[in-house]
Amino acid sequence: MNNLTKLFWDAPLADLKRGYTFEQKTEEYVCLVCGESFTKGQIYTFGETLYEAEKYAQIHIAHQHGSMMTCLLSLDKKSIGLTDHQKDLVRSFYEGKSDAQIAGEIGSSSATVRTHRFSLREKARQAKLLLAVAELMEEAGETKPAFLDVHRTARIVDERYMMTEEENQRILKTYFPEGTDGPLTEFPRKEKRKLVILRQIIARFSRDRQYTEKEVNEILKAVYSDFVTIRRYLIEYGFLDRQPDGSSYWVKDK
Repeated sequence: MNNLTKLFWDAPLADLKRGYTFEQKTEEYVCLVCGESFTKGQIYTFGETLYEAEKYAQIHIAHQHGSMMTCLLSLDKKSIGLTDHQKDLVRSFYEGKSDAQIAGEIGSSSATVRTHRFSLREKARQAKLLLAVAELMEEAGETKPAFLDVHRTARIVDERYMMTEEENQRILKTYFPEGTDGPLTEFPRKEKRKLVILRQIIARFSRDRQYTEKEVNEILKAVYSDFVTIRRYLIEYGFLDRQPDGSSYWVKDK
């Protein structure tokens, strides 16, 4: 999960738009939504047709996730910077609806819709310039702390997430003295430390399957005796999700 989060946030704009990136080291096309990978040179089957890896990655995005617009608009305001109302407008613009049609659907005027369209374009221009400024700032800094990436499913992004890799490792060594595959000595009270611990614990779960509550409990018991508290915080922090009746759990990825 942590690796996929880093891939998502580090992906260039073109890759975010198409929904997958190419990993040079492994020669794989990796889905930025779910992490599924497709090896370059390997042939994949969809229906009765054979496809090369990159084309199959495109089919995977469309078939499994609908579109990258849908996936990106599912992110919260902290991640994408759009309110729910703005997201609805973007969906309508993306679907090619006219200003008059949108105005009729939301009970507004065409002029108001045009104003919203203009505001979104201005927001995009500002974001483009801010990205350029940020990249120049990063390139100029000879020594800079490596901050951890925020997981995409975080419910609230605040100062808890302002953490360097060095600080993260220090906390892990304190609470996992036998190594991160070993037991947790205690569950910290400070929220920032909780985040570090939970981020590490969720790595013990596979993204590719669902778990029963009993299976979740067994995995967490190996980490800490108060597995109920750990389970609750994994859900609260947006790492884990479940059915309302608790019949199944899974690693949350959107």
